Amino acid sequence: MKDLWQRLFVALQYLLPHHALSRLVGVLARSETPWVKDTFIRLFIRRFQVDLSEAEITEAERYPHFNAFFTRALREGARPLPEQADAIACPADGTVSQLGAIEGDRIFQAKGHNYSLFELLGGDHDLATEFLGGQFATVYLSPKDYHRVHMPAAGTLRETRYVPGRLFSVNQATTERVPGLFARNERLVCIFDTEQGPMAVILVGAMIVAGIETVFSGQVTPLPRHVTHSDYRNRQPITLQRGEELGRFLLGSTAIVLFARGHAEFDAALAAESPVRMGQAMGTLR
Repeated sequence: MKDLWQRLFVALQYLLPHHALSRLVGVLARSETPWVKDTFIRLFIRRFQVDLSEAEITEAERYPHFNAFFTRALREGARPLPEQADAIACPADGTVSQLGAIEGDRIFQAKGHNYSLFELLGGDHDLATEFLGGQFATVYLSPKDYHRVHMPAAGTLRETRYVPGRLFSVNQATTERVPGLFARNERLVCIFDTEQGPMAVILVGAMIVAGIETVFSGQVTPLPRHVTHSDYRNRQPITLQRGEELGRFLLGSTAIVLFARGHAEFDAALAAESPVRMGQAMGTLR
């Protein structure tokens, strides 16, 4: 019975107006009307068992709107970084969806499904070539999780690439049943140059994600329905240290990290469905 409901849930997503639904939720999530935002926040906390004890603001009614609650900051020291200088810091709270080697141009999504590195990065052949045979990690942020995304390693921003797409859910049921999911959904690709080579951090939109924000450009979605490239190499350099905030989701989704071949090795103890927290060591940089 559970499998049947999951199949129906996935089938329904093909029919729903993804963007219209997500933008409508976005309007409600920005409402500062007390009874609207307080009701929305309390229902969400109860439904998803959200723990506010680690948050900077622990009283639900003090958040000015739902988006502020959803992207809440944590209290100082709640997510310590690894002591080892060469450790890869997990970019977000959540669950490992998959991680491991990029097999040529293919990234593993779930049993029976993989997707194209070239398509994930917005169709840029030269950029995709930099990560062929490299390493990837996909972290799913569930509704109850802390929803800011942080730097896995120190890096200087080279470019961003907004890639339009659908907004399928990114939970386990959907990743197992929608081919090429992460290369189909709306996403923002951020490319950084690090001491160990190029690093990509990709913020993937999902059903009811009303927007993606970064610390260097504010809200970047929704944008026109075509790939939008921003080159930061001829601007004042933007360098973010390991553990610094990179961006956030206005409702939850997935973060994907890519490293070039030979520059990273993930912890063998991590596997699909491993729970992770922002800042914990995920592996080692070379």
